[in-house]
Amino acid sequence: MFRTEVQVAPSGLALGLQDNVVTIGSCFADVIGTKLQQHKVDVLVNPFGTIFNPVSVSLLLKAASGQPYDFEQHLVQNNGIWYAYDLHSSFSSPSKDDLIAQIQQRLQTTSEALQQASLLIITLGTALAYKLNTTGAVVANCHKLPSKNFTRTLLSSEEIILAFEDMYSLLKMINPQLRVLLTVSPVRHIKETIEMNSVSKSVLRVMCHQLTQLHEDVLYFPAYEIMLDDLRDYRFYKHDMLHPTETAEDYIWQKFIAAYYDKEFSQFTQDWEKVQRALTHRAFHPASEAHQTFLRRALKQLQQLEQKYKISTAAEAAQFKAQLQ
Repeated sequence: MFRTEVQVAPSGLALGLQDNVVTIGSCFADVIGTKLQQHKVDVLVNPFGTIFNPVSVSLLLKAASGQPYDFEQHLVQNNGIWYAYDLHSSFSSPSKDDLIAQIQQRLQTTSEALQQASLLIITLGTALAYKLNTTGAVVANCHKLPSKNFTRTLLSSEEIILAFEDMYSLLKMINPQLRVLLTVSPVRHIKETIEMNSVSKSVLRVMCHQLTQLHEDVLYFPAYEIMLDDLRDYRFYKHDMLHPTETAEDYIWQKFIAAYYDKEFSQFTQDWEKVQRALTHRAFHPASEAHQTFLRRALKQLQQLEQKYKISTAAEAAQFKAQLQ
């Protein structure tokens, strides 16, 4: 044994294909959310774009849960484009009214998803945040405005927990059955220096531990520990030496579904990954009888999976049928 494997205890959730999910937070929320989407789960992935700090995450979830918040008072114009301090830069427009409409539409979509979801996954990136000097409010994004407009601050675990508790009570009002899964992103934020990244991740980890002790339906998934301790080798990092490789993401994904999903879903993922491989197959001779037989067999397998797991395979079937002659 040349490694220390992180064992993730079964959670008892036993989620299935019919359980809806919402993910929010850092880029790791995109990774898990996209994996779920690829495996036919109804999931809303990072509806407000990448959000790194937990106070901003809590603010957006509170707004989506119905707490009044005047986003218009937190907009800024830069080079003719309007941005929202509380959201990712992908939410922007030359028109202020259009940006407000974008935000309201996304809040409505997120509210509906949260009411139907069985699980909310919150991935926290950093406890280092920036406060707007004119108001003292924590911002989710500085939108490349002058650094003199902001003050960098290290959020305390007490400050983060207070924001979470306010948000949590609102979530439970709109969906009493919702479970919350906290993760700390394994991506290091070295632009804040390696030393401060360690401090930041420590604050987040302590906060997650405290919240799981306070609430029975708040869980923690150790993606951070899996990456740093289990996959303790730079071959599991991309060229930037910060983000996990596809191999590392797949390994963490397998740990995730083993802990939170039922055995039927695990079997489905194996069956579905065969379909995904078939979809990426490119034949040297598309009109050959061998390839046409391959396509017909794939369509039959799709039909069987659709009946067995009660899923829609129309999009995948269309891709195969387009190649039939």
